[in-house]
Parts: sequence; C-alpha cells; structure tokens
Amino acid sequence: MKKMKKLLLSAVFIAFSFTSFSQVGVGTSTPNASAALDVSSTTKGFLPPRMTKVQLEAIASPIEGLMVYCTDCVPKTLYVFDAFNFVSISNNTPSGLSSTDVYSGATGKTWMDRNLGATQVATSSADAASYGDLYQWGRASDGHESRTSTNTTTQSSTDTPGNDNFVKGSDDWRLTVNDNLWQGVSGTNNPCPSGYRLPTETELNAERLAFATQNAAGAFVSVLKLPAAGYRVYSSGSLFDVSASGVYWTSTVVGDFPSLLFVNSMGSSIENYYKSYGFSVRCIKD
Repeated sequence: MKKMKKLLLSAVFIAFSFTSFSQVGVGTSTPNASAALDVSSTTKGFLPPRMTKVQLEAIASPIEGLMVYCTDCVPKTLYVFDAFNFVSISNNTPSGLSSTDVYSGATGKTWMDRNLGATQVATSSADAASYGDLYQWGRASDGHESRTSTNTTTQSSTDTPGNDNFVKGSDDWRLTVNDNLWQGVSGTNNPCPSGYRLPTETELNAERLAFATQNAAGAFVSVLKLPAAGYRVYSSGSLFDVSASGVYWTSTVVGDFPSLLFVNSMGSSIENYYKSYGFSVRCIKD
C-alpha cells in the first residue's frame, strides 16, 4: 500500500513538472525567458526537416507557420506556409513559382508576370513591349488579338470564327450570345497557357484594392506591373488610349456584359463593357 502511494505521488510530481515547465533548453540550462525552445551552440546548427518540392507540396493540411527546408526548389532555402502557399524566406516567392510567374502576397495568388502576347515584363506604364495583345471577350488566340489584325463587320455564328479578323460594329463578335466562354482553365476558348486561366472579377478586383494608389501608376508599381496598354474600340476597330489607360478582361459576366479592370491616370474601377472591345488579358494560375 505504501509502495502504491509512493508511485502515485511520483507520477503526480512528474506530471506537474512537465506541465509547469514551459521552456526547453538544448545546450543551455537557462533558456531565454521569451523562448519555448532555446538551442545554444557555437559549433553546431539547428536542422529543420528537409524534403523535395514534391514532398513539400504533398504535406496534408499544413498549418500556417509550418517551416521546412526545400532541397530542390528555386531558390533552395527555408519555406514557411503563409496560409496560402509555402513561401521562400529569402524572396517571398512560393515553392511552385516559375520564372514567368509573380506571387501576390496580398491575395495569395500566382499570376503570369506579363500580359498575354507581351514579350517582356513592363519596365514602365508606357512600355510598348509589355502591352501584349488585345482580345475580344471569349475568343481564342486565333489572330484577331493582334493589334494590326484586319477588321470585319461579319459576326460569327460559332465560338470559333475560323479567321483572324477583329469583328467591329456590333456589341458582340458572335451572332448569338454565349456567356459560358472563358470559364476556368478548361473553359472554351481559354487563351491562357496550360494551367492558367482568365481571372474572375473578384480575383482581379482584390489585386486592384491592393494597389498603392488607385490609378495607372499604382497598377504599374503593383506586383502585377500592369501597363497602360490601351484598347481597341468595338465600333471602329481602332486603337485608343495607348500608354494612357489599361483595360483588363475577367471571366465574369454580369447580365451579358463581361467585367473588366479599367485604370488610367485619374483612377481605377471595375466596369462592364461590350464583348467586342479588344482588351488586355493577364492570366492567373489555376
């Protein structure tokens, strides 16, 4: 009986010690008061879990703040889960980022770093090489998006016109309405590269709200570096406002009128315009 009491008292003491001692010191008997774990050494380092990018991205339900070392990511460094992605501590980029992607820390989204059809990332708001092509809403990359494509007044009866003409003079390049184009990465006529798609109004507007200033200058200095690429007018097929405004399509349709982001020197806004306008496209990673 006495032996049993001693065992019980020992168990209580041990349990009390573990619950009341909230700090652990490795290499030190006096861990810093602000640290739950204090590792002290002048000859050895702290070694976190090491794994490949495939293994890192296969972690199930990672908790925000989880840290691992990625052995084959670019850059090869420590990555911390920020509630959206595993992000490099050296340059704040996600583990899966490619050389032509940019990561928005404000929204947790990955985007192409340039407009569709552009040859480079914008170096200024008026960088012509960064303007890219101008798409009529819902059309594939069939040649109409070229800034010098030929105009026609003949509307298409199908989702694939079969020519490279820019349809002018009507509010839709199609004879009949089809609001289901450009919906998702597998959507009909999605002009973006594999794994990318048109952003929704909500996604593009979230980036707009993160601009330092709500105008073309803010759009350029944002992580997306959106240039003022101008647009193509539906009534004439002519270019307008090049280097003065930028207009970017979304996949969202409101009452048969697609949503878009409009920016110029005066401000920025989400608008709804005719599908036959020619506007810029910035693809988002699915």
